Amino acid sequence: MPRVPHPTDHRTLPRARHWSDDAACAGAEAAAFFPVGKGGVPASVLAGDAKATCQRCPVRPECLGHALTFREDYGVWGGLDEDERAELLRQARRAAEKQRRKEREQQKGKADATTAA
Repeated sequence: MPRVPHPTDHRTLPRARHWSDDAACAGAEAAAFFPVGKGGVPASVLAGDAKATCQRCPVRPECLGHALTFREDYGVWGGLDEDERAELLRQARRAAEKQRRKEREQQKGKADATTAA
């Protein structure tokens, strides 16, 4: 006999489309995107398969954005592993700090010019 859905069953309720619905990895084994070195094979080698899937993914930017926003610590997201994402975040922090220093120097220069006038 077919299962009659309950009106509050979350599996039968409509939901908004999500970027992950269009991901190349949708339906794939999640373990492939969370490689752990096994049997002498480094995790970076195992991550290559996941990264290859990401290369052809139409939602790669959204996936990477998710991983960076929510600070995903493990796995391949948007084609980058955890070390690559950490480096990307370090570069962004350095660039932001450089911009803040530049803005402070400009503000100081304007203040000095105002007091000199």
